[in-house]
Amino acid sequence: MGTVHVRRLDDEVVDRLKRRAAENNRSLESEVRHILEQAAEDDVSEKARRFGALVKWLRGRTWSHPQTPSHILIREDRDNRDGPE
Repeated sequence: MGTVHVRRLDDEVVDRLKRRAAENNRSLESEVRHILEQAAEDDVSEKARRFGALVKWLRGRTWSHPQTPSHILIREDRDNRDGPE
């Protein structure tokens, strides 16, 4: 496993990390590791992959159901909100 050393962190940053670690019942090291893992996981390509999977899943669930075009729904909503003109 790799090791990362971070120098010259502001004391306030360290204090906030310690508080966050305590709130999550983790050591400071474990909390920083968790934060770094989350940041690395949130890569743009990973988000795009997850979004694509969600779109595919949604299409599979709604493909056979008739869909009302959005412009019709918007018109109906405006007519109901504003009343007939």
